[in-house]
Amino acid sequence: MQAEPFDPLIGTTVDDRYLVLAKVARGGMSTVYLAKDVRLNRNIALKILHAHLATDNAFIERLQREAWSAASLSHPHVVQIHDHGVGAEHAYLVLEYIDGHTLRDIINSRAPLTPRQALDLLDPIVEGLAAAHAAGLVHRDVKPENVLVSRSGWVKIGDFGLSRAVTTTTSTGTLLGTVGYIAPELVNGDGGDARSDIYSAGIMLYELLTGDQPFRGQVPIAVAMQHVRDDVPAPSAAVPGLPSEMDELVRYMTEKDPDNRPANGASLLEDLRHIRHTLTPEELDAGGSGPGGGPAP
Repeated sequence: MQAEPFDPLIGTTVDDRYLVLAKVARGGMSTVYLAKDVRLNRNIALKILHAHLATDNAFIERLQREAWSAASLSHPHVVQIHDHGVGAEHAYLVLEYIDGHTLRDIINSRAPLTPRQALDLLDPIVEGLAAAHAAGLVHRDVKPENVLVSRSGWVKIGDFGLSRAVTTTTSTGTLLGTVGYIAPELVNGDGGDARSDIYSAGIMLYELLTGDQPFRGQVPIAVAMQHVRDDVPAPSAAVPGLPSEMDELVRYMTEKDPDNRPANGASLLEDLRHIRHTLTPEELDAGGSGPGGGPAP
């Protein structure tokens, strides 16, 4: 087992306020640390941007504006932004710390899930998106890595300000997100709105139900073009026995033309809950990976 390389930030204090305790994760745009806000004596998630973004003045200006907008959104299923800063050494976001795991961990350990389990996870995600859409915010990078699940099972979606700032200010921004979940209109450079988030959530639902993404390829652009050209398969083609309502829901959420998808998170949430009430217990528990499956890894 390879040892974790030494990280010089651990043990230091950023801006005389945030004591860095441990590294949590590293992604394409940032590294996330568990830190302590020494003024308020509470744990927070400190997202330090990678150098190529931290030195991009246009991006930093956009990030500040988006952080202000996202910080105004207070909802139980959205990760709260507490602070942001740009110093001589770091540009960062301070976020609510969620002690738990990501939706990616659940997919890796438990998928395929039953419709009941998948809808239990998707409902709070869409509720969070609905609140954001109502406030005029669009995520543009909805994917399992951006959905956090606490140890008690509470679901929150994060990275609103960061993902929007990236897609708005970089020439390749529309492909910086995970291309497995990208809406066709973003690939085509047509911009995106709430319906782009709905498409990405539909891809996540397909993956929850089947354990796999619908499109794969050797290079990212090949996957992106499949989103433009190809229809998302019915989940029941991969997991026989799933109710037709789940096939129809995935198809509706992932229509190529945004006008044919739910208009926003609130519209989709109404559809989700209607479907949940119309399915029988046997249909809700169809598919899945067996009795060991569940919403926690």
